Amino acid sequence: MNLSPILPKHQMSEEDIKLQYITPSITSKWSREKITMETRITDGKINLKGNFVFREKPKRADYILYLSVNNPIAVVEAKDNTHSVSHGLQQAMTYAKMLDVPFAYSSNGDGFVEHDFLTGQEREFGLDEFPTEQELVARYKQESGLTPQQETVLEQPYYTSQNTYPPRYYQRNAINRTVDAIARGQQRILLVMATGTGKTYTAFQIVYRMLQSGMKRKILYLADRNILVDQSIQQDFAPLEKVTHKINVAKDDKSTITSHEVYFSLYQQLVGDDDQEHFSELFSPDFFDLIIVDECHRGSAKEESRWRRILEYFQSATQIGMTATPKETKYISNLSYFGEPIYTYSLKEGIEDGFLAPFKVINIMTDIGEGWRPRKGQKDINGIEIPDRIYTNSDYDYNIIIEDRIQQVAEEITKYLKSTDRMAKTIVFCATEDAALRMRDALAKLNADMMKENPDYVVRITGGDDYGKGKLKYFISVSSPYPVIATTSKLLSTGADCKMTKLIVLDEMIGSMTEFKQIIGRGTRLREKEGKTHFVVMDFRNVTRLFADPDWDGPIEMDEGFTPGGKQADPKDTPDGDGKEDRETPPEPKQKPIVD
Repeated sequence: MNLSPILPKHQMSEEDIKLQYITPSITSKWSREKITMETRITDGKINLKGNFVFREKPKRADYILYLSVNNPIAVVEAKDNTHSVSHGLQQAMTYAKMLDVPFAYSSNGDGFVEHDFLTGQEREFGLDEFPTEQELVARYKQESGLTPQQETVLEQPYYTSQNTYPPRYYQRNAINRTVDAIARGQQRILLVMATGTGKTYTAFQIVYRMLQSGMKRKILYLADRNILVDQSIQQDFAPLEKVTHKINVAKDDKSTITSHEVYFSLYQQLVGDDDQEHFSELFSPDFFDLIIVDECHRGSAKEESRWRRILEYFQSATQIGMTATPKETKYISNLSYFGEPIYTYSLKEGIEDGFLAPFKVINIMTDIGEGWRPRKGQKDINGIEIPDRIYTNSDYDYNIIIEDRIQQVAEEITKYLKSTDRMAKTIVFCATEDAALRMRDALAKLNADMMKENPDYVVRITGGDDYGKGKLKYFISVSSPYPVIATTSKLLSTGADCKMTKLIVLDEMIGSMTEFKQIIGRGTRLREKEGKTHFVVMDFRNVTRLFADPDWDGPIEMDEGFTPGGKQADPKDTPDGDGKEDRETPPEPKQKPIVD
């Protein structure tokens, strides 16, 4: 009995077309276990409309075909029969580019159109001509020039367990590209991934696959903060605990230290403050065959010379630099050493995909701000008369300390928290450690009711404050409500994983794009279950505009609606006053009337 479809083809929905025509065409050539359908690629962007927060729909691919579990090779996009056969090709190509796959297909149930990214060619063919798995794999190997070593590494599985999540698409791209580059013999590799996108997890999966394939046997992971090393060992690298070792120059015995596989160290340990090259006492130059440098953009010339010396000593090793900061005009050391990045995943992409928290900027001008001039006889915090001149944001807390200004900033922060959520984790970046203490004291007085509930409501957390440093692990803990407000100078600008930060206050001058991106990175992690969907940047020095980088950050969204007190700076009010962004020019004072 010959059954015809219930509906004419042109009346069928997209799902009907898939069921009746596209799926049978693909499954006749591919084994079902190598196909996924309706695969979610992104989480869907979080949108902020006033106080209303909602997610857009996630991006989903109709079909993804795989070489092996973590190696997709093709994307197929389906449309109903009222559309042409090529109608879904652009969408398929967009997903294919995101997923780093070489073949994209579109179908409306009449046939297929193929775009081959390796040759740039497109072709149309019938429903019964979809390429088999063997055909596509053969074409892929031939067109991409895959070597036997690349094939071996390609087949290596990722680490999986009940406690680890499968890689997101961009992590998989970064891992696969890195592993492939190593298999091709590339010795210097740079990965650029925004803060909060899982650089350490990505590094762990690269290390795991290198060890499993036997390509690399001795691996060194370098960072510049103890907290980063400890976080990595305890969290992402926990599955390798039997073969990991944290280097301790004072205690390690060079006759037994060679028995481990994955080594962790601070640059500062390997090149001490005594400027001794301790690494050469413990290891021969060819000991490591893979070195990963976490946050390779970081630091001063001194810091840079430290990791350079280590990398130059172990120059025969494959070396991977990981950074959250793309190149910028003043500081491109990572590029000059590692070369162009083999993969970049920006803050803008992370926010668009819904993996990172979006943010708004509130620009606030205090009465004592850009272009301020003291009234006659006005005194600073030490009771000394303030010299009569025009002052700028670069002066306050650096050259001159004015009680009224500190008070105003503290009041604005308090008003904002009172109008939103007084338990929202907040980091206040201050000019110096002393300024951080003064801000802590001012905020404590204005929030005495909260201090009564818990004296750690406001804490200064800086490098020189032992009490505050002891509270850092509680501040960054998702489960610990206190401290709520941390005033800091530099300590929290990098590395510390503050997942619940909802307010970042800028009350310091920022010297570079790198530093700015690191500070913004403190807020980008999402914790929806715990109520963290976005964050706010409150800028008292008008520095946000100085480092506007829409290609990386996306468009900076100004929150015009918030005016709890003070004056909000005009978003067009850029540092040089001409309405154009200018990254290099220091702020020029804008004269205000003299206050009698």
